[in-house]
Order: sequence, then C-alpha cells, then structure tokens
Amino acid sequence: MFPIFIVSGVTGTWDLTGCVGKRPLSIYDASMCSVQMAAFSPALAPLDGLVESFDQLAREDALDVPSSLLGEQIAALFMLRSRMDAEITRRVAVFDRTQGFAAFDAHSTCAWLRGAVRLSPNAASEQVRVARQLDRLPEVSSAFAAGEVSLPHVQTITRVLEEAPAEVAEEAGPSLVELARRVDPHRLGAVTRHLRHTFAPEAVVRDEAHARERRRLHLSESSDGVYYLDGVLDTETGAMLRTALNALMGPPARDDERSWPQRRHDAFGNLVRRQLDSGDLPQVGGQRPHLTLTATVETLARMPGSKAADLDWGVPMSSEFLRRVACDCELTCILVDKDGDPLSVGRTSRTFTPAQRRALVARDRGCVLCGRPAAWCDGHHLRHWIDGGETSVGNGALVCSRCHYRLHEGCYRLVRKPDRTWTAIRDSLPP
Repeated sequence: MFPIFIVSGVTGTWDLTGCVGKRPLSIYDASMCSVQMAAFSPALAPLDGLVESFDQLAREDALDVPSSLLGEQIAALFMLRSRMDAEITRRVAVFDRTQGFAAFDAHSTCAWLRGAVRLSPNAASEQVRVARQLDRLPEVSSAFAAGEVSLPHVQTITRVLEEAPAEVAEEAGPSLVELARRVDPHRLGAVTRHLRHTFAPEAVVRDEAHARERRRLHLSESSDGVYYLDGVLDTETGAMLRTALNALMGPPARDDERSWPQRRHDAFGNLVRRQLDSGDLPQVGGQRPHLTLTATVETLARMPGSKAADLDWGVPMSSEFLRRVACDCELTCILVDKDGDPLSVGRTSRTFTPAQRRALVARDRGCVLCGRPAAWCDGHHLRHWIDGGETSVGNGALVCSRCHYRLHEGCYRLVRKPDRTWTAIRDSLPP
C-alpha cells in the first residue's frame, strides 16, 4: 500500500520503496514555497543539489542583492534554464526511443508528458518533436547542452532543418547555431525562413496561403460604449498597418505621457479619420461615409438639464465631446416640433471654410500646442461659436486631435500670449 500525499491541492501516489533514511524531496507550490513531498529515491539523488540550490535562492531576499549582482544571477539562471531544458530534451529522446511510456500504460511519449507533467497537447508534441530532431543535429545539441542557445532557438532551428535535405542540414546547422548565439529567436526565424525558401519554395507559398486564410477582424461594442478590436492580420496587411501607424505616431513629444498602446490607438484613430476626410471611400446611401452626432442646441450650449448627444450606433456622449467635434465639422441644423418631427432642414455648412483652414495652416503651420503637422489638426474655436464666437481665423487655431481632446474634455482654454505663442489655461466647467 502506497501512502497518498496532497501537495498544492493535487493528490498523487508516490512510491517510497527504498527511500527510508533518505533526505526529503522538496518541490514548489504555486506561491514558490518549498513543500516537503517525499524522500529521494536513489535514482533521483543527482537532483538533490538542484533542489537545495533552489531552496537557497528562494530563501534569499532579492531586494538585498545589489543590482549588478542581481543582473548576473538572472543571466546565469537563464543559462541554467537552457541547460535544464537541454537535459530534459535529451532524456525525453531516450524515453521516446526506448518506448519508456509503455511502463506507465501510456500509448505515446506525448500522452505520458500530458499526464505526468501536465503539458498541453501542443507543448508535449513540440517537446517530443525537438527531442527526436536533436538526435541528428549534434552541433545544435551540443550548444543547447552548454546553455549557449535557448529552447526557442532550438525549436526554430529544428523546425526548418527537419524539412531540409541531409546535405543542407549538415551545412547550415553550424551556421545557424553560431547565429543563435548572437541574436534572438525572432531574428533567427527570419533567417531560417530565407533558408527554407532556398530548398522548399512551394512550402513557403503554402504557408503564406494558410496564414492568409486565418485572417479575421472582430469589432464589438460594450454596454458602456467602448469598442473591442480583436483580429489576426495576414503578413501584408499587418506590415502596411504597422508602417502607417509608425508614420502617424512619430517620436513622442517631451510632454507626451501616453503609453505606447495609447499612442498606437490614437494613431489608428488618426488613420481612420484621414481616410474618412479624404472622401475616397465608396458612398453609402448616397453620402460619403461619415460619423453623425445628433444633439440639441441646449446640449451644445451646456445648458442645465440638457441630455447627452447621440453618436452613430446609439452611443450617448457628453456635451464636451459634442463641443470638440462641433469645433470643425459639417453642421446641419434641423428645426423640430415638440414631438420631434422635423419642420425644416438648413443647409450643411462647414464651420471653418477651406479658405479659412488654408489661412490657419499658413499662420500656425501645425498644432499650436505640440507642433504636430497641420494635416493631423482640427480647427479649434477660441470662443466656441455656440457661445457667440465667430468662425474666423482670428478666433481659430490649429490643434491636433490629442490636444483638442485635452482642451475640451480637460477643461482648458486656449489663449495667445503677447509674444504670439500659445498656451492652455485650466478653466472649470460653467454651471
């Protein structure tokens, strides 16, 4: 009868035959605390030093270690992890070749790995694949065992060489190992794709076609009006989008406190806005694609008790959002009766005319606050037209979308100083 131990909430059966008088074996639970599990069997004695070393590291307070020493320890641990991965892979290769899984009533090494060490199906399959390939790649196996290359490097190399003819694998193996010592797996992967194209161009074409078939893009709206974007882009589309976003993002300004994801989001918004403004998109319902914001004059004037403005797709937005959009937009006035039925429709007019915008561009050259190019800017009313300000060059200024948002939703007022420079002054919302 074998004793049953419960460690980290997992029940397992452990054979303690021949373990009497041996030192206890420690493993780590989810909080990285050492847990006494069972005594070492003679077969596991070589791991004794590893367990003791990890126990010592776990007891050490990393905050007390100088940064220079901590960096050296981290680098050394990564090297040791590669050596451990190499030793695991070497033993998995022997276990697989001798069908050691049969002793555990498993039908394959993958199945045993999934049950014994709880690997996912993909991870177990990849572990066995790499183990089988390393048997015929001595240069790769040697560098891996020395901790000179990591498991992701080895996965990348074996993936391309398992398809290569024997003479190609023999010639390219040492060069790929030498490259793996100097670059990360991503850059190594680019080189291996070049290599694969030299001996299997048809396979590369098939891979590209498969990648394109995976393309998708989902856009969904939450109950609070926030949109969620999720998708997989093919290589060409992803590269084009990345190029466009990088161009629109540019280098961050000194006072730009946005994170990189926020800057990328804003660049994506600018990209969409520029495309809509260009008028090159196909018409929908006889009109150019555009966003529609519907609101009452009371909301635009921020009168007490006024309701929110309605953006396309039925999302209510604040009066400050409305005032920012209305600074430079196509405005159509509709007079309605008390029941909401239209009585008359006025002409659609742009608040800043093309001629006025050209004058603003000639004067301001770009955003008056951060200097972004004029093509990225909106016209901003120093005194909003709904408050009696006129739509003129003297009452206008160019601001980029980020600064425009900060002026309106951030409750700032844009003023021009005597030296003809601009500044933003914090105001409170009117009652």
